[in-house]
Amino acid sequence: MAERKQLTSGRARRAIKIGGLASQVGSSYLWNALRRPFLASGRYEQELLDTHLKNARRIVEGSKQLRGAFMKLIQMLSTRADLLPGEALDILKATQSSVPPMDYATIAKQIRREFAKAPEQLFASFEREAFAAASLGQVHRARLKNGDEVAVKIQYPGVDATVEQDLRNLKLLLRTLQAVAGDIMRQQIDTKTIYAELEERLREELDYVTEARNLAEFNRLLADDDEIVLPRVVKELSSRRVLTMSYVDGYQLADVFGAHTDAKLRAWVARKYYCLVWRQILEFGVLHTDPQPGNYLVSYHPRLGILDFGSVRHFSEPVRKASLQLAQAIIKGDDAEVAAALIKLGYLERGQDAAPMVKIIYLLFEPVITDRLYHPDEYDAIAKATAVGEMAFEHKLYKSPRHSIFLLRALIGLDGIMKGLGIKMNYAALFRECVRHASRRRTAK
Repeated sequence: MAERKQLTSGRARRAIKIGGLASQVGSSYLWNALRRPFLASGRYEQELLDTHLKNARRIVEGSKQLRGAFMKLIQMLSTRADLLPGEALDILKATQSSVPPMDYATIAKQIRREFAKAPEQLFASFEREAFAAASLGQVHRARLKNGDEVAVKIQYPGVDATVEQDLRNLKLLLRTLQAVAGDIMRQQIDTKTIYAELEERLREELDYVTEARNLAEFNRLLADDDEIVLPRVVKELSSRRVLTMSYVDGYQLADVFGAHTDAKLRAWVARKYYCLVWRQILEFGVLHTDPQPGNYLVSYHPRLGILDFGSVRHFSEPVRKASLQLAQAIIKGDDAEVAAALIKLGYLERGQDAAPMVKIIYLLFEPVITDRLYHPDEYDAIAKATAVGEMAFEHKLYKSPRHSIFLLRALIGLDGIMKGLGIKMNYAALFRECVRHASRRRTAK
């Protein structure tokens, strides 16, 4: 198929496709609104849900054709329960799985452009079929001339140009979704903040030198944890558009989901991943923000492997400290301290009534304040998002600092992975342990 071999490129062509998609989505909701006075309440709600699902499928199909920044945006939107209902989000999550790879000739040309040599000249062997493909590039297995196995990540030719085009054109679709959120889902969405954060992360993801630097940083930060395994960069075979790393073997994280997998292994993975996320937020202030299961492996020891360091969010030290302050305050149930931390994090203004926002925090952090054995399925993320949206709408709580965009993505990913592993444990006790660990480590530094 044509979309497997090349990106849909050309600013005008991509603008037409994105503009047409936004028009289709917007028109369908307008038609629903016009029909509303003539439909019974139950019939209208069913038609609205059908429209949500139809539009989600349209967006997924559009992202597969356009790839690049557009697909990245949709992957981010697939976590936003404030924009679309759960049934539609399930469809959008299809963009988190692998996409069809480009052909070998295209990839070989890209490698030659970067190193002035063909893959066969650079490596002892190079597999022509990609074993993973995503929105911005794909990964091939290879072997170095010294015999070491490596994974070679190659950026799609021309994807940097399409990202620039998409960043100009995607605002139209965001405005459409903003209208949907406001008029139908009763949510206030700050599309400027979402756009600015997405733009910064995308520009970082396009530069594999930045990803190599992120990978080196995580190797340093997690050097004391022998239960974590990370790839290492092969510098002489890496560039801005090609990244060669040591090959990490293991099961995909999704392969250990479900009751068919040994419960002890699932419990180990759940504990390890849960603590890893909170360690990044509360101790490091550096967060891997692409939490799809395909970016994690479970090796045979067991060890948890982390892949793909293109999407990493660095938090300022004041934000990290305020996040730790918030976590400590949640554990103590200290409303005043929770409010003080929320002001520092930019969710509240000084002098603003903090009570509604404090209530929202306790609602969202239910698993970490419920001091008993707790199953992840007890936490209904969609219902929580709906309740939070209604409270935010009622009290005009619309502040959404930029640092929260990808933090939210990581925490929603944490919830999804915990549900996939399905382990009942005392998450409140585990959270307290994570907070104590972060407090001790930061004090010792």
